[in-house]
Amino acid sequence: MPKQALDLNDRAKHLLKVLVEGYIDDGQPVASSTLARRSGLHLSAATVRNVMASLEKQGYIHAPHTSAGRIPTSQGYRLFVDTMVNINPLDHSVLAALQAKLNCNGQSVTGLIQSASNVLSGITQLAGIISMPRVELVTIRHIEFLQLSTTQLLVVLVMANNEVQNRIIQVEHDVTSNELQQSSNYLNALLVGKGLKQARNILLSDMKQVREDLNQMMISAIELGEKAFDEDKPALEAGCVIAGKTNLMDYDDLGDIKKLRQLFSAFNQKRDVLSLLDKCLQADGLQIFIGKESGYTIFDDCSVVTAPYQLDDHQIGVLGVIGPKRMQYERIIPVVEVTAKLLSTALGAKVTH
Repeated sequence: MPKQALDLNDRAKHLLKVLVEGYIDDGQPVASSTLARRSGLHLSAATVRNVMASLEKQGYIHAPHTSAGRIPTSQGYRLFVDTMVNINPLDHSVLAALQAKLNCNGQSVTGLIQSASNVLSGITQLAGIISMPRVELVTIRHIEFLQLSTTQLLVVLVMANNEVQNRIIQVEHDVTSNELQQSSNYLNALLVGKGLKQARNILLSDMKQVREDLNQMMISAIELGEKAFDEDKPALEAGCVIAGKTNLMDYDDLGDIKKLRQLFSAFNQKRDVLSLLDKCLQADGLQIFIGKESGYTIFDDCSVVTAPYQLDDHQIGVLGVIGPKRMQYERIIPVVEVTAKLLSTALGAKVTH
């Protein structure tokens, strides 16, 4: 608990709680008369004004511009989140929606990650963020090529969890069935037991480092392999998935066009988001950063709520939401926590199937 909070009596804490809840609900500065009416304490407006003046002096609230009302500061939100938020179980319909979206049946690992980000942004109406797993969860069991036409091949990837991925790739010249079989044999010997990202890196390394030592069959096989794994490149190299960025345009707190552009630029570059998620991966459990607590200037007007997801009791990634500081913490926190648990369960089931 912040040191100054020890100096607040129960009445001051209650009024701060009511003020923060009111501002989160409607986004309007709270006047002393409004606070007196909402508090249920039967206090005069003058008494409430005195308490508000004390809270402002201690840094928990402030007056925006020339408004007669007050809004919480980051310090006020921090005290509210640490000591005043009542976390309730998720509504059954929300839980059912999460469970439906994060079902491992028929979804690849990348698909599950994308689904987690989408469902977070959809339910919270904030920006959903999730880092890609730090370990490759599913390895390759078998690779096969089938000719569809003179310029198209079907790549069949059978993964260690029995998931089958079919991909269509374009080729520049006709390939014989014998060449396809040789390519399959070569790539199976080279890549079985490897994850998709590792397989792609092996192919790139082999092609760059030993091209002059390879015969034409090996070169053709590696070229086919590169095409087969190329569709994973955006997801694998992105490092994180962000969904629902435009949701943030609906919040007046983030409505400054210049700030929004800077925030969207950070989302597109992903560097700061990834760095923050990496920092969260080193910590245990739920993390909440309010304003400057994140350490990244671009998020000074935001709050970030994250939770790690796991495989075999090891934290392998982090998911969460980014939104305005006046987000509904009592609703957002359980959504983030439950999503992380459901994703962990789905990934565990996918790997062991």
